[in-house]
Order: sequence, then structure tokens, then C-alpha cells
Amino acid sequence: MANNTVLVPWQTLKQFTKDLFLQVGLSPEDAEIEADVLLWANRRGVDSHGVRMVPLYMQSVREGYFNVDARPETVHETPAVLVIDGDHGFGPPLTARSMERVMEKARQVGFAWAFLRNITHQGAIGYYALMAAKQDMAGLAWVCGRPNMTPYGARVRAVHNSPIAIAVPGKKHPPIILDMATSVAAYGKLRVAMDKGESVPATWAVDEAGKPTTDPHQAVVLQPFGGYKGSGLAYMFESLSSLVVGVPMLIPYLVDDAKKPSPGTQNGVLAAIDIGAIADIERYKKDVDRLAGAITQLPQADGIDEIFVPGEPEDKVRQVRERDGVPLPGPVVQSLQEVAADLGVPLPAVMAGSAG
Repeated sequence: MANNTVLVPWQTLKQFTKDLFLQVGLSPEDAEIEADVLLWANRRGVDSHGVRMVPLYMQSVREGYFNVDARPETVHETPAVLVIDGDHGFGPPLTARSMERVMEKARQVGFAWAFLRNITHQGAIGYYALMAAKQDMAGLAWVCGRPNMTPYGARVRAVHNSPIAIAVPGKKHPPIILDMATSVAAYGKLRVAMDKGESVPATWAVDEAGKPTTDPHQAVVLQPFGGYKGSGLAYMFESLSSLVVGVPMLIPYLVDDAKKPSPGTQNGVLAAIDIGAIADIERYKKDVDRLAGAITQLPQADGIDEIFVPGEPEDKVRQVRERDGVPLPGPVVQSLQEVAADLGVPLPAVMAGSAG
């Protein structure tokens, strides 16, 4: 494969990833969730949010931005609402447990929310929305961080490309899941292009001068999708998360340099809707299947071979990767080799000596 890419069986890669997190001090339960979230992304082809994040996480631990010994605290609770301070702990364990609590509340009152503050990178946000869909609920999740995207009409970073995910259950069809950023592409996709030695579309990002660039090494600020629509959504997500929990992510960078949150800090929102509390759940799931089937059978536009509903392209990739393995470019393998050597964790045989 190109660029010294190696195929690693996903179960092997997951166990190796878990071992790394165990060695850095996470509990077995937290390390399992961390590894599961990262490999969920890799298996679905979302490599920007897969194991290539591990070295960055380890660096954040060394620099004190990720708290291995975090003690999350519920600071406010009602029958339908949670507000949780994450104490800058690892994002996936806290977020997964928070979604479990949100679903418990939704079973009681029909609809519930969790507002998370002072958390760290949560991985692919769709993982948590899907948790609800697997329980016959609708799931919703979004994230806000420090500025990395231009608002429409500007040429400097001022908003975050807040990812959002929505998932609903089907009957025979796998859950329908929309998982997207408010930028044209997530920043992790620029890093993937760097790993592969590839250029990127000029619509993805701008350089330091605010000019569109196809060189991922020069791309420093993301561009919103749909112009004012993407940046408008990002603005409102910040307003409905960070401002609500009292940890603004954008204001300190724009008007008050003295109170910036520590690097790696994020805020997020989770929600679950118990569809069975509103409608007949079996009828609903059948209708989800019917809608998906009708959309995918529409006449195709010129140049289009197949029509998908949200989540289907990733499901197809997952089937292939669970069979053949997860492709890791040489630079990713090398960075994981370095982390493993630093922590004294044995490498999977297929990764030993494979880098570029």
C-alpha cells in the first residue's frame, strides 16, 4: 500500500490502544471506552478521529492539559437536565457515562439533556448519539472548543467548527446517523492529508494570510460549510453550550486574553429522546426504514453511482475494515511506535518496523 501503509486487524489495534491508555494511568474501564471510541472512528473510515489522536492525547497528558486523575462532578441536576464539570479528564469516558445518565432520565421523562463543561477531546461525536439510537431513542450531541474557523466574511479564526451528530433507530436498517462539523472539513482531515502526503481542496482552509490553500501544512484556519450557514450554526452552538455552563470558549480569544481556558478544553451537549414516549416505536422504526429505502432508490444525478442516507458510506467502510483491517499510514505507525516505546508497551507484530 502507498506511503508504507499497513493493515492492522481492528481488534488487535483496539487492544494495543487500550494497553497504551492503561499504561498512562487510566482505569481499565476508562481505557476500554477510550479505545472503543477511537476504533469506532477508524473502522468507519473517520481516521481523523481514530488512533492517530493517541500521540496528541499523550502529549496533552505530559503537558498537564488532560487530567488522568480527574474527578467529574455533577454541579446541577433536575429530572431532565444534568450539568457536569469534567475536571479536564479524558472526554470519551465522561461523555459515554453522561449519555447513559441522559438516557436513564429520558426513560423517565421522555427527553433529557446533559451540559458538559471543562472536558477534553471526545473523539468522533457520533459515537454518543449512536448510543441512544441503539436503545430505540434519538440521540443528539455537539461540541464547542476554542476558535479554529473563520466566521463568514472574516479571514481569521473566531468560531469553533462545532461538530454535531444526530442518530435515530431503524428496524432492519442500521441506525441513521449524521455526524458532521460546521466546517467544510474537520481539522483532523488536514492532518490525515499530511500523513498521506496529499493536497486538500482549496475550500477547506486558509493560510496565515487568510488565503485559501491546498497545502495542508499551510492550512491554519478552517472555513465554514455553506458560508454564513455553517458559521451561524457554530455561533449558536457556542451560545447554547459554553455560554450556558459559564465557560466561554470564544469570548476570551476575542475580547479578554486574560481568561483563556486551558488548551484542550471543550464543552458539549448531549440529548436523548425516548421516541416510545411520543409514538409507537415499532411503527417509527419501520418508517425510518421506508424513508431510507425511498431516498436511496431515487433517480441518480449525472456522475453519481449510488445514493446514500447519513451513515451508510461509513457503514460500508466498516464492513471492509472489520474484514481486512484498519489501514495506518507510515507517519501514524511511526508516531504510535514512539508512544509505545516511551510507555514500554509491546507493538503488534504487524506494526513493528513498519513506518515512513
